[in-house]
Amino acid sequence: MLKEYKTISEVAGPLLLVRCVEGVKYGELGEIELGNGEIRRCRVLEVDEDNALVQLFESAQGINAAQSKVRFLGRGIELPVSMDMLGRVFDGLGRPIDGGPEIIPDERIDINGTPINPTARDYPSEFIQTGISAIDGLNTLVRGQKLPIFSGSGLPHAQLAAQIARQAKVLGTESRFAVVFAAIGITYEEADFFISDFKRTGAIDRAVLFMNLANDPAIERISTPRMALTAAEYLAFEKDIHVLVILTDITYYAEALREVSAARKEVPGRRGYPGYMYTDLATIYERAGRKKDNKGSITLIPILSMPEDDKTHPIPDLTGYITEGQIILSRELYRKGIMPPIDVLPSLSRLKDKGIGKGKTREDHADTMNQLFAAYARGKEAKELAIILGEAALTDIDKLYSKFADNFEKEYVSQGYDEDRTIEKTLDIGWKLLSGLPKEELKRIRDEYIEKYYKN
Repeated sequence: MLKEYKTISEVAGPLLLVRCVEGVKYGELGEIELGNGEIRRCRVLEVDEDNALVQLFESAQGINAAQSKVRFLGRGIELPVSMDMLGRVFDGLGRPIDGGPEIIPDERIDINGTPINPTARDYPSEFIQTGISAIDGLNTLVRGQKLPIFSGSGLPHAQLAAQIARQAKVLGTESRFAVVFAAIGITYEEADFFISDFKRTGAIDRAVLFMNLANDPAIERISTPRMALTAAEYLAFEKDIHVLVILTDITYYAEALREVSAARKEVPGRRGYPGYMYTDLATIYERAGRKKDNKGSITLIPILSMPEDDKTHPIPDLTGYITEGQIILSRELYRKGIMPPIDVLPSLSRLKDKGIGKGKTREDHADTMNQLFAAYARGKEAKELAIILGEAALTDIDKLYSKFADNFEKEYVSQGYDEDRTIEKTLDIGWKLLSGLPKEELKRIRDEYIEKYYKN
């Protein structure tokens, strides 16, 4: 029998102070029973001797401290897991919201999980094909990697996230592949877009969706990415499935963290975010990876919208320290109608060299990737020079590079949100573009590849 307390002494917004408690632990779940019998859930935020500060998952409206009682459940937030999760849609606390039945769990797992022991980690080395040329060809995603997408407000990261979730696959293996998709702090319209897109394309059959809406409590928003990663760990490390986890939008998660921190009257850090935000984000990102002697893996793509498109803002800044690169969306390309507007030059996948080459993608991948980067960078320089000095000031070779840059954006980067390109098609488009330059300009490609793939 759970002990009940009628010692609520203070209600301040979503926070309640419960006095004279015994054996209550940080992070423990609780229930508040109102005078009319209504039950509201809460979580312990702080314990000080026999006082417990709890935060409500629902509104505090209508709570009468004298008539309400609190009981603590002796456990943290847990997710019921089983293979029946695939194809289902849940809210931010793991409750089904698709009209289907409750999950009959194989087990219940604490959502805080445990980080992968560094000595047990296996190095990421297998190519994941997303079907998007700007990622596959130039900033390759590798199984077990953490590769964030840095976006800006109004840029189409939702469409890009849905496209990756729909198209991603591990090549050359017969093993199963699943997607865990968590939407954090989104609107009803965005939630409807994701759910209908997954159902329309059939991608829902291999996916688990967690939807946390903008009007849900901040404390639930903090739980949503951990729910997603708990589901992913179960599928990857107990059922040997390759799992791709997409979290959008981490910025809303960080805002919720700041909101809870302010409610607890903690000393703020940069721009009001708590000083422990780096550690907190690491507890999410570091749950991705591969384990030795384990067939499953977790590959993580967190998506965050940079406030004011500022890469030095604390959220993208700290994320960049913990993860292995970044894909950056460009407002300039978006205005030009390039879809998806991936800016390949500042984008970076630190593990791209590990997932490409003979037996993984194609023998010429590394050389063509380096040459495309170099040619596009020179083409952009030529275009900037033409703006300052006029096109007449450009040499013939500069004009070729300027034309290359335009064609590269239109044909290689831009492909829309429904085209699923194989890695061979991506490499062939690269060669078609490079063949517009003289052979002697291809200084980063070995002669045998030029002889084999250059299109006269």
